[in-house]
Amino acid sequence: MLAIGNYNRLKIARITATGAFLSSDEGEILLPGRLVPKGAEPGTLLEVFIYIDSEERLTATTRKPRAVVGDFALLKVKDNVTVGTFLDWGLEKDLLLPFGEQTAPLRRGEDVLVYVYLHSSGRIAASTRLDRFLKPADASLFEGEEVDLLVYACSDLGAKVVVNNTYSGLLFRNELFSPPACGERLRGYIKKVREDGKIDVTLRMGGPQKAANDRAVILDALKAHNGRLPLSDKSSPEAIAGTLHMSKKSFKKAIGGLYKDGLIEIQPDGIKLRT
Repeated sequence: MLAIGNYNRLKIARITATGAFLSSDEGEILLPGRLVPKGAEPGTLLEVFIYIDSEERLTATTRKPRAVVGDFALLKVKDNVTVGTFLDWGLEKDLLLPFGEQTAPLRRGEDVLVYVYLHSSGRIAASTRLDRFLKPADASLFEGEEVDLLVYACSDLGAKVVVNNTYSGLLFRNELFSPPACGERLRGYIKKVREDGKIDVTLRMGGPQKAANDRAVILDALKAHNGRLPLSDKSSPEAIAGTLHMSKKSFKKAIGGLYKDGLIEIQPDGIKLRT
């Protein structure tokens, strides 16, 4: 079945002066001549992106858009028209963000985080109403799993994130060492999957893996600062977070282990790499 707004592998049926016509369940689809790869001939299988052009025809392209149907993406505003806002997504035909799918007025040149979806009309469109496209957690997720995060909003509790391009998650404020930007992509870990399907996430791995990572971060920082850091168990949480992006509790635990293993010296005004 043809996937509009996504990549398809289609075979060339014939080539004319206009371009290559590709076989599909919806009939032949034109790949314009300027986009036909060199050496392609009838029978060649191509991976193409399928969309509807300005004349409402199914069209193929070998160009790669910045987002496909089902993606959350940060796109730039090109222009406002009577029906909505056009976004630059890397194709000749811009992506429409209808006014009904906007939560605030948009200006040309502004970056906006959207979800790309297939409208009931068959057209590809965008929406800034992200929450209604996010799903509750399911049995495929587990605590401690490493996940992709996309920041899409901030609140008093912390940062709302899209987890693995599918689920809604929350990074609590005490998990953040600096305010993330909307559209920023991060790597994180599932801290807790709640019964209501909501997900708490963290930027730090847990258990033995987290402890090993903290130790490695401190050793790397020591090597980068000539073997010495002006941080100790008496340093403020802000000073530790600002240098190492970890909590004071994690720092104290990590330097205790490094000292026990004979890798560092703990001095009144900081820690030193033992040589």
